[in-house]
Amino acid sequence: MKMLPVDSSNLSAVGYDPKTNIMHIRFQSGRLYAYYDVPENIYHDLMNADSLGSFFNSFIKDFFRYTKLS
Repeated sequence: MKMLPVDSSNLSAVGYDPKTNIMHIRFQSGRLYAYYDVPENIYHDLMNADSLGSFFNSFIKDFFRYTKLS
């Protein structure tokens, strides 16, 4: 999955696959997570948010199933 670098103190890169609705998020710590069944509009809203970290905490963190990849 292509990861796009982001300007955030919490997130370092984000990738999204619209065919599977899987979003990958790499954090500044280096950890990579996959989030499942994420609607495409949530991905776009995240990428356009003033604060990606705040958006992640408010709309993704406790709302989607996830797996730690690394």
